[in-house]
Amino acid sequence: MAAEGSVVIVGGNRGIGREIAAHYVSAGTEVVITCTDEERARAACAELGPRATGLELDLTRPEAIAGALSSVGKVRYLVLAAIDRDHNTIREFDIGRALHLVTLKLVGYSEVVHSLLDRMDDQAAIVVFGGLAKDRPYPGSTTVTTVNGGVVGMVRTMATELAPIRVNAIHPGIVGDSPYWKDKSLDHVVARTPTRRLTTMADIVDAVRFLLENPAVNGVDLRVDGGWMIT
Repeated sequence: MAAEGSVVIVGGNRGIGREIAAHYVSAGTEVVITCTDEERARAACAELGPRATGLELDLTRPEAIAGALSSVGKVRYLVLAAIDRDHNTIREFDIGRALHLVTLKLVGYSEVVHSLLDRMDDQAAIVVFGGLAKDRPYPGSTTVTTVNGGVVGMVRTMATELAPIRVNAIHPGIVGDSPYWKDKSLDHVVARTPTRRLTTMADIVDAVRFLLENPAVNGVDLRVDGGWMIT
C-alpha cells in the first residue's frame, strides 16, 4: 500500500518542479510546493488549483528550514528539485557563490529531509535532483560538478540510514523545453544524442514518478539524457 500524505516538492513553483506538481495535482493528490518567495509560491498554487499549497523556503538558510516546514503534515513523497547555477573555476574561485550552491543543495536538501522525517512512514520515498555535470565537467562547473557528485553520496547514505524509506537521485540531461534551455540553439546536442531528440520536461516527470512509485527502486542514480553521456 502506498504511503498516505502529500507530495512535497522543494522548488515546485517553476520549471520541472512545477510540472511534477501539476502531475500529482491532476492525479488528485495534495501537493505542497516551496519557493524562496511567498508571493510566487502563492501565484503558482493559484494556477495549479486548490490541492496545491505554497510555502516560502530558502535552502540557503538551513537553520530556518524546520520552521518553514512546520505546517506540513504527513508526507507521501518528497522531491528535492530546487536548483541554482554557478560559474566558478579553481583559477578564479568565488567563495561566496560556491558556499551558496553547496549550502543550497547539500546542507539545505539534507535539512529538509531531516525536518520532514517524522512525517514519513516506511512506504515514503524521496527523489533528489542532481545533474550530469557530476560526470562531464565543463568550463566553470567546478562547484556544480562537485555538488552534483555530492548528491550521489547523499542518496547512498540516506538510502542506508533511512531504510525502508526509499531514496533515489535523478540526473537530467539538457531539458530542451525547460525555461532555461527552450530559447537556446541546441542542434549540436541533438546531433550527439543517440535518440536524436532532447529530453523533455514530460520525460523527467515520468522518470520522477518511476523513482517515487516503484517499490523496488532504491539507491539509484538515474541518468535521463537520451544516451548523450555515452557519445
